[in-house]
Amino acid sequence: MFRLWAKEFQNNHMLKDTVICDDRDDTRTHKVFHALDEVCYQFDLGKPIWLEANIQDFKKHDKTRFSQDNFIEKIDFDYLEIHVIEED
Repeated sequence: MFRLWAKEFQNNHMLKDTVICDDRDDTRTHKVFHALDEVCYQFDLGKPIWLEANIQDFKKHDKTRFSQDNFIEKIDFDYLEIHVIEED
């Protein structure tokens, strides 16, 4: 089972969160992108752009933060954090 936890923060307070579960037989990368798509759908967000800093953080810590720099449209929170909490 693959699980990804996504959280929206504003002023160091969590506004909302969700956990996306994926038990398909797919690559880790595909599971991450599919989970992020589902998070964006649930939170009614545009898809964030992965910058080099996000990629490096995610490789090293299994989590990253997307701020206004990662979104094309204006967001009404400080950042979106995703974190892999369980992997097969």
